[in-house]
Amino acid sequence: MKTTIETTIEANMKSPIKDKKQPHHNVMINNHIKTKTWLFVPATRIDRVAKAFTSGADAVIVDLEDAVACEDKTQARDSVKSYYDEQDNVQNPRPIWLRINKAGSDEYKKDLELCQQLPNLAGVVLAKAEQASDIEAVYQATNLSVIALIESALGLYQIDEMAKASGLLTFSYGFLDLCNDLGVTVGTPAADIIANQIRYQLILTATVHQLLAPIDTVYPDFKDDEGLSARVQLWSQMGMSGMLCIHPKQVATVQASLQPTESELSFAKQVLEEYDRSGQAVFKIAGQMVDAPVIERCRQLLSG
Repeated sequence: MKTTIETTIEANMKSPIKDKKQPHHNVMINNHIKTKTWLFVPATRIDRVAKAFTSGADAVIVDLEDAVACEDKTQARDSVKSYYDEQDNVQNPRPIWLRINKAGSDEYKKDLELCQQLPNLAGVVLAKAEQASDIEAVYQATNLSVIALIESALGLYQIDEMAKASGLLTFSYGFLDLCNDLGVTVGTPAADIIANQIRYQLILTATVHQLLAPIDTVYPDFKDDEGLSARVQLWSQMGMSGMLCIHPKQVATVQASLQPTESELSFAKQVLEEYDRSGQAVFKIAGQMVDAPVIERCRQLLSG
C-alpha cells in the first residue's frame, strides 16, 4: 500500500508544471529578503545549532545530505527529531531549515517523513534538484518553502522549468559538484568564468519568475577572510540575495562585507535630498548624472 508521500510524488510527476505563484508567494519572499547568511550544521552535530544561531547567522540549515555518511543517516534523522522534541521546552525557539537528500534516493522519502513530523520547520533545501516535479512534491508533502540546490548540468539546464514550481523560494548551487559534472578545473580563471555564468543564469531566471534572488554557494576556505570578503562583494554587486556558509566565523565577515561605505551612504543621502528639494527627474551630484534607476538604488541603500 502506498504512503501519502509516495502518492504525492507520483501525482506531481504526472502533472505539468504551470508558472502560477500561490497567493502567499510574495509573503514568502518578503520574509527572507533580508536573509543574508545561511549557515550549515551537520545533522550528526545537532548540538551545534545553538552556536550557529549565536554566530549571528540569519538562517541555519541542518544538513542530512553530504555532511552525513550513508550509515549515519538514520541516526542523524533521530537527532533532528530529538532536537525538535526538546524545543517544546524552549521559549521562542528559532526554526531551522533542513537540507534533504536528492529526490528518488533511498533516503529522500524518509527525509520527507521527518519534515512532516517537525513543527515550526523554516523550510526545505532540496539537494541536487533537477526537476520541477521534485520541488512540487516536496512542497505538497510539507507545505514548506523550498530552496533548490543546483549541482548538476541537468539541473542547471532545467532551471527555467523548475522556477515555475509552487513553493520554490529561490535557487542556490553547489559549484564543486557542477564543476565535476561539467569537466571544469576548479581554481582556474576558466572556473571563475563558469561560476559567474552560473550566477547570471540563476539571477536572470529568479528575476523573471519573481523568486527571491539566488543564494551564492559556499566559500570553502573559512580561514581566508580577505578572499571571502571579495566573494561577498562579487555576488552582492551581481544582485544575489545571500550566501551559504560552512563555518560560524564566516558569518561576521559576510555581514561586515555587505555594509555600505561612508562614501556610498553620503552620496545616496545627497541624491535623495536633491531629488526631494528639486523634484527633477534628472540632475547631477558630484559630477555624476542621476536619473530614476540611481534614485531608486539610493533609496534601497538607505532603507536597508
